[in-house]
Amino acid sequence: MHPVQPRPSYRALFEIPSMRRILLGMVLSRTANSMLGVALLLFTLNRFASPSLAGIVTFASAAPGLLVGPLAGALLDRHGRARLIILDQLTAATALLVIAGLTVAGALSPWVLVVVTAIAGVTTPLSGVGLRTLFPLIVPRHLWERVNAVDSNGYVLATLIGPPVAGLLVQIVGGPVTLVVIAALYCVSAVVIVGVPDPRPAVAHTEHVLVAAWQGLRYTLANPALRGLAVALSIVNVGGGIVSILIPVLLLTKFGLGEGAVGAVWAVSGLAGGISALIVGRWRVAGRERPMVVWSIAGMAAAGLAVIASPTLPVILGFMAVQGMLTGPMDVAMFTLRQRRTDPAWLGRAFAVSMSLNFSGYPIGAAIGGALVGVGADLTMAVAIAFGFAATIGAAIMLPRETATDVHPIAGTRS
Repeated sequence: MHPVQPRPSYRALFEIPSMRRILLGMVLSRTANSMLGVALLLFTLNRFASPSLAGIVTFASAAPGLLVGPLAGALLDRHGRARLIILDQLTAATALLVIAGLTVAGALSPWVLVVVTAIAGVTTPLSGVGLRTLFPLIVPRHLWERVNAVDSNGYVLATLIGPPVAGLLVQIVGGPVTLVVIAALYCVSAVVIVGVPDPRPAVAHTEHVLVAAWQGLRYTLANPALRGLAVALSIVNVGGGIVSILIPVLLLTKFGLGEGAVGAVWAVSGLAGGISALIVGRWRVAGRERPMVVWSIAGMAAAGLAVIASPTLPVILGFMAVQGMLTGPMDVAMFTLRQRRTDPAWLGRAFAVSMSLNFSGYPIGAAIGGALVGVGADLTMAVAIAFGFAATIGAAIMLPRETATDVHPIAGTRS
């Protein structure tokens, strides 16, 4: 007889040793990240009055980390995760203090801002990938839907708290002080992660770290599920990057609202996403990931048509709510599919490459959005919608039709 599998529950998830500390560190880190995205955007717009520069700064904050993603994954697989997560958080805090200090001293130029932001972005995958790859290593398989829902809600909670707080702080105390507050939050997150136990590597790594990084890239591109996610998510994130520039510019210029309103609108999206992710986390997602991803992307693209038809504040709020509501099931499905289709020995490298490829469209979209928004809001939104529908087609074609069986197609193992 097969042993009776424990009933999955959120309570069982939180009883896993160190899980509460890991989740607290995750929420603190992601809240700082969500604050930083809004704060840097508003800081750049206020100080330099240039949407194009805001797009470039957003690009610079993300692009370097995407380029070094395979190397970051190789480091995580062989050296553990906690210490590298802490390294990234302290690097981000230092960069923010440098920007704030240069601003107060009157020595911050646009290109210095871009360079310092880019330097901080190099280590970003260490936290993002490090935290995410801890979950399948320490969480039993029957709790993966639960932890993926909590993982998605980590972003949601960060979106609920971070952008509104960042917007209000920029509006009340100014950009430099806001950056210092975010730096302090990164430091607190690093302290929380100190002492978190690291699972031992699944296999001993003897090859050079650059060879390991190259192998991780090859593994990811040869994996049908990871390759399909890379195509679909990278395209949809181009549209997301465009929207991330367009919506704040509309709120600040067309509607004359303050910086706090920008964060509040993002919080609407986060609240809708949190509710939907918790609901989907109670479902059995395995084997149904493909249609969940495809229809979520299609719905997000279709919602943008309403903004073109009626670019009013209520419609924009509704658009952001729909984006969040559909992001929840898309995230849970994507996380579950990636976990099921990745050999545990490749978690760091494969997840780093996969997450980098998936997110690669966002900084590109931000740069496109910064360049297009001055031409016209309708054109900018139309381009974002076009990328959304292209991503829908890409997901439908590239994502393999799945069963609930956990198969690691390269290593040939079953779990």
